[in-house]
Amino acid sequence: MGTDLVSRLGTSRTAGSWVDSAGRPVVAVTDEKAADEVERAGARAKMVRHSMSDLKSATATLRSARRVPGTAWALDYKSNEVVVRGDSTVSASDWSRLTDVAEDIGGFVRMERTEGTFTTRVNGAQPILSTAGRCSAGFNVTDGTTDYILTAGHCGPDGSVWFADDRGREQVGSSLKGSFPGDDYSLVKYDSGRAGEGADVVAVGDGKGVRITGVADAEVGQKIFRSGSTSGLREGEVTALNATVNYPEGTVTGLIETNVCAEPGDSGGPMFADGVALGVTSGGSGDCTAGGTTFFQPVTKALTELGVKLIVAKQAGGTGASPAPAASQGAASPGSSAPVTGEDVSGLLTRLTDPRNVGPGLLVIAGSLVALVATRWIRAEQDRKAYRQHYSATWG
Repeated sequence: MGTDLVSRLGTSRTAGSWVDSAGRPVVAVTDEKAADEVERAGARAKMVRHSMSDLKSATATLRSARRVPGTAWALDYKSNEVVVRGDSTVSASDWSRLTDVAEDIGGFVRMERTEGTFTTRVNGAQPILSTAGRCSAGFNVTDGTTDYILTAGHCGPDGSVWFADDRGREQVGSSLKGSFPGDDYSLVKYDSGRAGEGADVVAVGDGKGVRITGVADAEVGQKIFRSGSTSGLREGEVTALNATVNYPEGTVTGLIETNVCAEPGDSGGPMFADGVALGVTSGGSGDCTAGGTTFFQPVTKALTELGVKLIVAKQAGGTGASPAPAASQGAASPGSSAPVTGEDVSGLLTRLTDPRNVGPGLLVIAGSLVALVATRWIRAEQDRKAYRQHYSATWG
Protein backbone atom coordinates (compact mmCIF):
# COMPACT_ATOMS: atom_id res chain seq x y z
CA MET A 1 0.00 0.00 0.00
CA GLY A 2 2.74 2.47 0.95
CA THR A 3 4.63 2.18 -2.32
CA ASP A 4 1.39 2.48 -4.30
CA LEU A 5 0.51 5.70 -2.49
CA VAL A 6 3.98 7.13 -3.08
CA SER A 7 3.68 6.30 -6.77
CA ARG A 8 0.22 7.88 -6.99
CA LEU A 9 1.11 11.10 -5.15
CA GLY A 10 4.49 11.63 -6.79
CA THR A 11 8.01 12.41 -5.62
CA SER A 12 7.37 16.11 -4.99
CA ARG A 13 4.65 15.39 -2.39
CA THR A 14 6.09 12.30 -0.72
CA ALA A 15 9.41 11.12 0.69
CA GLY A 16 9.15 7.35 0.88
CA SER A 17 7.21 4.81 2.89
CA TRP A 18 7.92 2.20 5.54
CA VAL A 19 6.21 -0.26 7.87
CA ASP A 20 5.87 0.60 11.57
CA SER A 21 6.26 -1.82 14.47
CA ALA A 22 2.58 -2.72 14.30
CA GLY A 23 2.81 -3.60 10.62
CA ARG A 24 0.95 -0.50 9.42
CA PRO A 25 2.26 1.32 6.33
CA VAL A 26 3.52 4.86 6.91
CA VAL A 27 3.96 7.41 4.11
CA ALA A 28 6.07 10.56 4.45
CA VAL A 29 4.24 13.50 2.86
CA THR A 30 4.96 17.19 2.35
CA ASP A 31 1.44 18.70 2.34
CA GLU A 32 -1.86 18.32 4.17
CA LYS A 33 -3.86 17.22 1.13
CA ALA A 34 -1.44 14.36 0.54
CA ALA A 35 -1.70 13.45 4.22
CA ASP A 36 -5.50 13.31 3.99
CA GLU A 37 -5.34 11.01 0.97
CA VAL A 38 -2.91 8.69 2.75
CA GLU A 39 -5.13 8.49 5.84
CA ARG A 40 -8.23 7.79 3.74
CA ALA A 41 -6.41 4.89 2.11
CA GLY A 42 -5.81 3.32 5.52
CA ALA A 43 -2.12 4.17 5.96
CA ARG A 44 -0.55 6.59 8.43
CA ALA A 45 0.82 9.91 7.15
CA LYS A 46 3.89 11.65 8.54
CA MET A 47 4.54 15.27 7.62
CA VAL A 48 8.14 15.94 6.56
CA ARG A 49 10.06 18.92 5.23
CA HIS A 50 12.02 17.38 2.36
CA SER A 51 10.45 15.55 -0.59
CA MET A 52 11.78 12.50 -2.38
CA SER A 53 12.90 14.84 -5.15
CA ASP A 54 15.02 16.73 -2.60
CA LEU A 55 16.53 13.52 -1.22
CA LYS A 56 17.36 12.14 -4.66
CA SER A 57 18.88 15.46 -5.69
CA ALA A 58 21.16 15.23 -2.66
CA THR A 59 22.35 11.74 -3.60
CA ALA A 60 22.97 12.90 -7.16
CA THR A 61 25.23 15.63 -5.79
CA LEU A 62 27.10 13.09 -3.66
CA ARG A 63 27.59 10.83 -6.69
CA SER A 64 28.98 13.72 -8.71
CA ALA A 65 31.62 14.47 -6.07
CA ARG A 66 34.99 12.74 -6.14
CA ARG A 67 34.56 9.06 -5.33
CA VAL A 68 35.79 8.00 -1.88
CA PRO A 69 36.15 4.22 -1.38
CA GLY A 70 34.83 3.13 2.00
CA THR A 71 31.79 5.41 1.94
CA ALA A 72 28.11 4.65 1.49
CA TRP A 73 24.87 6.57 1.57
CA ALA A 74 21.17 5.80 1.61
CA LEU A 75 17.80 7.51 2.01
CA ASP A 76 16.49 7.28 5.58
CA TYR A 77 12.76 7.71 5.06
CA LYS A 78 11.95 7.70 8.77
CA SER A 79 14.25 10.62 9.62
CA ASN A 80 13.77 12.36 6.24
CA GLU A 81 17.52 12.49 5.74
CA VAL A 82 20.30 11.19 3.54
CA VAL A 83 22.71 9.25 5.75
CA VAL A 84 26.36 9.17 4.64
CA ARG A 85 28.66 6.66 6.30
CA GLY A 86 32.43 6.38 6.20
CA ASP A 87 34.30 3.26 7.29
CA SER A 88 37.68 2.98 9.01
CA THR A 89 39.60 3.21 5.73
CA VAL A 90 38.39 6.74 4.92
CA SER A 91 41.07 9.33 5.69
CA ALA A 92 40.36 12.47 7.70
CA SER A 93 40.96 14.66 4.65
CA ASP A 94 38.57 12.67 2.44
CA TRP A 95 35.92 12.69 5.16
CA SER A 96 36.33 16.44 5.62
CA ARG A 97 35.96 17.02 1.88
CA LEU A 98 32.80 14.89 1.73
CA THR A 99 31.43 16.69 4.79
CA ASP A 100 31.84 19.99 2.96
CA VAL A 101 29.78 18.59 0.08
CA ALA A 102 27.08 17.49 2.53
CA GLU A 103 26.97 20.90 4.20
CA ASP A 104 26.54 22.59 0.84
CA ILE A 105 23.53 20.36 0.12
CA GLY A 106 21.76 21.38 3.31
CA GLY A 107 20.88 20.27 6.81
CA PHE A 108 19.22 16.99 5.83
CA VAL A 109 22.45 15.08 5.11
CA ARG A 110 23.70 13.24 8.21
CA MET A 111 27.36 12.19 8.39
CA GLU A 112 28.31 9.06 10.39
CA ARG A 113 31.56 7.18 10.88
CA THR A 114 31.26 3.40 11.18
CA GLU A 115 33.59 0.71 12.47
CA GLY A 116 35.02 -1.94 10.17
CA THR A 117 35.19 -1.65 6.39
CA PHE A 118 32.65 -1.82 3.58
CA THR A 119 33.66 -4.91 1.62
CA THR A 120 32.12 -7.43 -0.70
CA ARG A 121 31.62 -10.72 1.12
CA VAL A 122 33.80 -13.08 -0.91
CA ASN A 123 36.14 -15.82 0.39
CA GLY A 124 36.17 -17.97 3.47
CA ALA A 125 33.36 -20.50 2.98
CA GLN A 126 31.87 -23.15 0.80
CA PRO A 127 29.77 -24.18 -1.08
CA ILE A 128 30.37 -22.67 -4.52
CA LEU A 129 34.04 -22.16 -5.20
CA SER A 130 36.16 -20.91 -8.06
CA THR A 131 39.53 -19.32 -8.62
CA ALA A 132 37.73 -15.97 -8.16
CA GLY A 133 36.71 -16.78 -4.57
CA ARG A 134 34.02 -18.46 -2.53
CA CYS A 135 30.40 -17.38 -2.41
CA SER A 136 26.92 -18.57 -1.50
CA ALA A 137 24.25 -19.46 -4.02
CA GLY A 138 21.18 -17.25 -4.14
CA PHE A 139 18.09 -18.42 -6.01
CA ASN A 140 17.47 -20.73 -8.95
CA VAL A 141 16.18 -18.96 -12.07
CA THR A 142 15.35 -19.90 -15.65
CA ASP A 143 15.02 -18.33 -19.09
CA GLY A 144 12.53 -21.03 -20.07
CA THR A 145 15.16 -23.18 -21.71
CA THR A 146 18.12 -23.25 -19.34
CA ASP A 147 18.33 -22.98 -15.55
CA TYR A 148 20.83 -20.83 -13.66
CA ILE A 149 21.90 -19.77 -10.17
CA LEU A 150 21.38 -16.09 -9.39
CA THR A 151 24.24 -14.84 -7.21
CA ALA A 152 26.38 -11.74 -6.66
CA GLY A 153 28.20 -10.19 -9.60
CA HIS A 154 31.39 -9.56 -7.65
CA CYS A 155 31.77 -13.27 -6.96
CA GLY A 156 33.50 -13.79 -10.29
CA PRO A 157 33.83 -12.46 -13.82
CA ASP A 158 32.16 -14.05 -16.84
CA GLY A 159 33.63 -17.46 -17.50
CA SER A 160 34.45 -18.26 -13.86
CA VAL A 161 33.96 -21.98 -13.27
CA TRP A 162 32.20 -22.96 -10.03
CA PHE A 163 32.50 -26.16 -8.03
CA ALA A 164 30.60 -27.65 -5.11
CA ASP A 165 33.77 -28.96 -3.45
CA ASP A 166 37.12 -27.44 -2.55
CA ARG A 167 39.04 -29.98 -4.67
CA GLY A 168 37.44 -28.89 -7.92
CA ARG A 169 35.93 -32.29 -8.70
CA GLU A 170 32.20 -31.48 -8.58
CA GLN A 171 31.70 -28.82 -11.24
CA VAL A 172 28.41 -26.92 -10.97
CA GLY A 173 28.61 -24.44 -13.83
CA SER A 174 30.15 -21.21 -15.07
CA SER A 175 29.40 -17.49 -14.66
CA LEU A 176 27.90 -15.39 -17.41
CA LYS A 177 25.87 -12.19 -17.87
CA GLY A 178 27.04 -10.52 -14.68
CA SER A 179 27.10 -6.84 -13.71
CA PHE A 180 29.61 -5.42 -11.21
CA PRO A 181 30.27 -2.68 -10.28
CA GLY A 182 27.23 -0.52 -10.94
CA ASP A 183 24.98 -3.44 -9.99
CA ASP A 184 25.91 -6.67 -8.21
CA TYR A 185 24.35 -9.73 -9.84
CA SER A 186 25.34 -12.57 -12.14
CA LEU A 187 24.16 -15.92 -13.42
CA VAL A 188 25.89 -19.26 -13.04
CA LYS A 189 24.76 -21.56 -15.84
CA TYR A 190 24.31 -25.17 -14.77
CA ASP A 191 26.51 -27.51 -16.78
CA SER A 192 23.53 -29.85 -17.06
CA GLY A 193 21.18 -27.04 -18.06
CA ARG A 194 18.76 -27.95 -15.28
CA ALA A 195 18.58 -27.00 -11.60
CA GLY A 196 17.15 -30.37 -10.66
CA GLU A 197 15.56 -31.47 -7.41
CA GLY A 198 14.90 -28.85 -4.75
CA ALA A 199 15.22 -25.89 -7.12
CA ASP A 200 12.46 -24.00 -5.30
CA VAL A 201 13.73 -24.53 -1.73
CA VAL A 202 16.27 -22.58 0.31
CA ALA A 203 17.67 -24.78 3.07
CA VAL A 204 17.71 -23.31 6.58
CA GLY A 205 19.27 -26.11 8.61
CA ASP A 206 18.06 -29.07 10.65
CA GLY A 207 16.88 -30.74 7.44
CA LYS A 208 14.28 -28.04 6.82
CA GLY A 209 13.89 -25.39 4.17
CA VAL A 210 11.88 -22.41 3.01
CA ARG A 211 9.83 -22.90 -0.12
CA ILE A 212 10.21 -19.91 -2.44
CA THR A 213 6.86 -18.89 -3.91
CA GLY A 214 7.45 -15.47 -5.47
CA VAL A 215 9.55 -12.33 -5.76
CA ALA A 216 8.92 -8.73 -4.70
CA ASP A 217 10.55 -5.42 -3.83
CA ALA A 218 11.65 -4.87 -0.23
CA GLU A 219 10.03 -2.27 2.05
CA VAL A 220 11.70 -0.15 4.73
CA GLY A 221 10.82 -1.62 8.13
CA GLN A 222 10.21 -5.09 6.71
CA LYS A 223 11.45 -8.03 8.76
CA ILE A 224 13.73 -10.17 6.61
CA PHE A 225 15.84 -13.32 6.80
CA ARG A 226 19.19 -13.93 5.13
CA SER A 227 21.11 -17.16 4.67
CA GLY A 228 24.75 -17.66 3.82
CA SER A 229 27.35 -20.38 3.89
CA THR A 230 29.49 -18.67 6.55
CA SER A 231 27.06 -17.27 9.11
CA GLY A 232 23.94 -19.33 8.41
CA LEU A 233 20.41 -18.04 8.95
CA ARG A 234 20.14 -14.49 10.30
CA GLU A 235 17.24 -12.11 10.82
CA GLY A 236 17.05 -8.35 10.58
CA GLU A 237 15.16 -5.43 9.13
CA VAL A 238 15.27 -3.34 5.99
CA THR A 239 16.57 0.08 7.06
CA ALA A 240 16.85 1.93 3.74
CA LEU A 241 16.46 1.58 -0.02
CA ASN A 242 18.36 2.91 -3.03
CA ALA A 243 21.64 2.73 -1.14
CA THR A 244 24.98 3.49 -2.78
CA VAL A 245 28.19 1.77 -1.63
CA ASN A 246 31.67 2.76 -2.76
CA TYR A 247 33.47 -0.58 -2.51
CA PRO A 248 37.21 -0.67 -3.20
CA GLU A 249 36.38 -2.44 -6.50
CA GLY A 250 33.85 0.18 -7.60
CA THR A 251 30.52 1.84 -6.82
CA VAL A 252 27.23 -0.08 -6.64
CA THR A 253 23.88 1.73 -6.53
CA GLY A 254 20.23 0.85 -5.93
CA LEU A 255 20.95 -1.54 -3.05
CA ILE A 256 18.76 -2.58 -0.12
CA GLU A 257 20.30 -1.57 3.24
CA THR A 258 19.63 -3.77 6.29
CA ASN A 259 20.81 -4.24 9.86
CA VAL A 260 21.26 -7.99 9.43
CA CYS A 261 24.83 -9.23 9.78
CA ALA A 262 26.94 -11.06 7.18
CA GLU A 263 30.49 -12.36 6.87
CA PRO A 264 32.94 -13.25 4.09
CA GLY A 265 31.57 -16.17 2.08
CA ASP A 266 27.94 -15.05 2.49
CA SER A 267 28.05 -13.11 -0.80
CA GLY A 268 25.30 -14.01 -3.22
CA GLY A 269 23.21 -15.73 -0.56
CA PRO A 270 19.43 -15.23 -0.51
CA MET A 271 17.39 -12.66 1.42
CA PHE A 272 13.69 -13.44 1.76
CA ALA A 273 10.54 -13.06 3.85
CA ASP A 274 7.37 -15.14 3.84
CA GLY A 275 8.83 -17.30 1.09
CA VAL A 276 9.26 -14.27 -1.17
CA ALA A 277 12.67 -13.61 -2.74
CA LEU A 278 13.90 -10.07 -2.10
CA GLY A 279 17.65 -9.84 -2.61
CA VAL A 280 21.08 -11.43 -2.88
CA THR A 281 23.91 -10.47 -0.53
CA SER A 282 26.30 -7.85 -1.88
CA GLY A 283 28.50 -6.64 0.99
CA GLY A 284 28.68 -4.49 4.08
CA SER A 285 30.59 -3.84 7.27
CA GLY A 286 30.90 -5.63 10.61
CA ASP A 287 30.28 -9.30 11.35
CA CYS A 288 27.87 -11.56 13.20
CA THR A 289 29.69 -11.13 16.51
CA ALA A 290 29.67 -7.35 16.74
CA GLY A 291 26.81 -6.76 14.29
CA GLY A 292 26.91 -4.64 11.19
CA THR A 293 25.24 -3.31 8.06
CA THR A 294 24.64 -5.49 5.00
CA PHE A 295 23.55 -4.46 1.52
CA PHE A 296 21.59 -6.56 -0.98
CA GLN A 297 21.06 -6.46 -4.72
CA PRO A 298 17.29 -6.37 -5.36
CA VAL A 299 16.16 -9.57 -7.07
CA THR A 300 13.48 -7.81 -9.11
CA LYS A 301 15.98 -5.63 -10.95
CA ALA A 302 18.37 -8.53 -11.51
CA LEU A 303 15.62 -10.66 -13.06
CA THR A 304 14.55 -7.84 -15.35
CA GLU A 305 18.06 -7.00 -16.51
CA LEU A 306 19.04 -10.65 -17.03
CA GLY A 307 15.80 -11.68 -18.75
CA VAL A 308 15.11 -14.61 -16.43
CA LYS A 309 12.39 -15.69 -14.01
CA LEU A 310 12.56 -17.15 -10.53
CA ILE A 311 11.88 -20.88 -10.22
CA VAL A 312 9.14 -21.03 -7.60
CA ALA A 313 7.29 -23.74 -5.73
CA LYS A 314 4.08 -23.82 -7.73
CA GLN A 315 5.95 -23.82 -11.04
CA ALA A 316 9.16 -25.68 -10.19
CA GLY A 317 10.86 -27.83 -12.77
CA GLY A 318 11.99 -25.42 -15.45
CA THR A 319 9.28 -22.76 -15.33
CA GLY A 320 9.37 -19.51 -13.48
CA ALA A 321 7.57 -16.55 -12.05
CA SER A 322 7.73 -12.89 -12.97
CA PRO A 323 8.03 -10.27 -10.22
CA ALA A 324 4.91 -10.32 -8.08
CA PRO A 325 3.24 -7.60 -6.01
CA ALA A 326 4.95 -6.83 -2.72
CA ALA A 327 4.28 -9.30 0.04
CA SER A 328 2.54 -8.35 3.26
CA GLN A 329 5.15 -6.35 5.10
CA GLY A 330 3.65 -6.80 8.54
CA ALA A 331 4.39 -10.50 8.63
CA ALA A 332 7.56 -11.76 10.24
CA SER A 333 8.32 -15.26 9.05
CA PRO A 334 10.83 -16.69 6.59
CA GLY A 335 8.07 -18.52 4.72
CA SER A 336 6.27 -21.83 4.47
CA SER A 337 8.22 -24.80 5.71
CA ALA A 338 9.44 -27.43 3.30
CA PRO A 339 11.54 -30.55 3.81
CA VAL A 340 14.87 -30.38 2.06
CA THR A 341 15.18 -34.08 1.39
CA GLY A 342 12.99 -35.85 3.90
CA GLU A 343 16.16 -37.06 5.64
CA ASP A 344 17.86 -36.00 8.84
CA VAL A 345 20.86 -33.69 8.74
CA SER A 346 23.45 -36.45 8.59
CA GLY A 347 21.61 -38.07 5.70
CA LEU A 348 21.41 -34.74 3.96
CA LEU A 349 25.13 -34.15 4.29
CA THR A 350 25.90 -37.63 3.00
CA ARG A 351 23.65 -37.14 0.02
CA LEU A 352 25.07 -33.74 -0.85
CA THR A 353 28.64 -34.98 -0.78
CA ASP A 354 27.97 -38.03 -2.95
CA PRO A 355 28.34 -36.99 -6.62
CA ARG A 356 26.42 -40.08 -7.72
CA ASN A 357 23.27 -39.02 -5.90
CA VAL A 358 23.25 -35.24 -5.72
CA GLY A 359 20.67 -33.16 -7.59
CA PRO A 360 22.54 -30.04 -8.72
CA GLY A 361 19.76 -27.59 -7.91
CA LEU A 362 19.39 -28.92 -4.39
CA LEU A 363 23.16 -29.02 -3.95
CA VAL A 364 23.66 -25.36 -4.70
CA ILE A 365 20.62 -23.83 -3.03
CA ALA A 366 20.81 -26.10 0.00
CA GLY A 367 24.57 -25.88 -0.17
CA SER A 368 24.48 -22.22 0.73
CA LEU A 369 23.93 -23.46 4.29
CA VAL A 370 25.03 -27.10 4.41
CA ALA A 371 28.65 -26.34 5.26
CA LEU A 372 27.46 -24.51 8.35
CA VAL A 373 25.12 -27.32 9.41
CA ALA A 374 28.28 -29.40 9.84
CA THR A 375 29.95 -26.69 11.93
CA ARG A 376 27.22 -25.58 14.35
CA TRP A 377 25.66 -23.65 11.54
CA ILE A 378 23.28 -21.27 13.32
CA ARG A 379 25.70 -19.49 15.66
CA ALA A 380 23.61 -16.88 17.46
CA GLU A 381 21.07 -18.24 19.95
CA GLN A 382 18.86 -15.18 19.55
CA ASP A 383 18.57 -15.84 15.83
CA ARG A 384 17.78 -19.49 16.50
CA LYS A 385 14.96 -18.48 18.85
CA ALA A 386 13.58 -15.94 16.41
CA TYR A 387 13.76 -18.48 13.60
CA ARG A 388 11.79 -21.06 15.58
CA GLN A 389 9.26 -18.49 16.73
CA HIS A 390 8.54 -17.31 13.21
CA TYR A 391 8.19 -20.87 11.94
CA SER A 392 6.03 -22.17 14.77
CA ALA A 393 2.79 -21.48 12.92
CA THR A 394 3.74 -23.66 9.98
CA TRP A 395 5.90 -26.30 11.59
CA GLY A 396 3.89 -26.95 14.74
